[in-house]
Amino acid sequence: MDEAYVLDSFAVLALLGAEAGGDEVAALLQQAGKGQIRLLLSWVNLGEVAYIVERRHGMQRLQQVLATLAVTHLEAVVVDQALTLTAAHIKAHHPIAYADAFAAALAQQSEAVLVTGDPEFHHLDDIVEIRWLPRSH
Repeated sequence: MDEAYVLDSFAVLALLGAEAGGDEVAALLQQAGKGQIRLLLSWVNLGEVAYIVERRHGMQRLQQVLATLAVTHLEAVVVDQALTLTAAHIKAHHPIAYADAFAAALAQQSEAVLVTGDPEFHHLDDIVEIRWLPRSH
């Protein structure tokens, strides 16, 4: 299994909210469950999902989301020095959010495709392969 994908918070929130692109993320989760691909998410991006879910829906919903994600084959990747410095380098040279830089850094480090619908990532087309999710209008 050489194929790997990195989810950013946009992709996870699309899945959780049954929004545009959520079905594509669900399909990736199924492939990961069958061992066909690796599906990765940095702890920084998981933290971003956590605060957004808690702010919008409360702590009980957040606990449900975390329990659901824990039983999937989504690999939460610990943020170490190398990932942090790669993210910092990306942020220093591209106008993107700091948390987004971690998704891009993880995709680079893992030689993975970044899955997102966040238009901010257009600034990174030259440094990481991106699978674009549709956006809700």
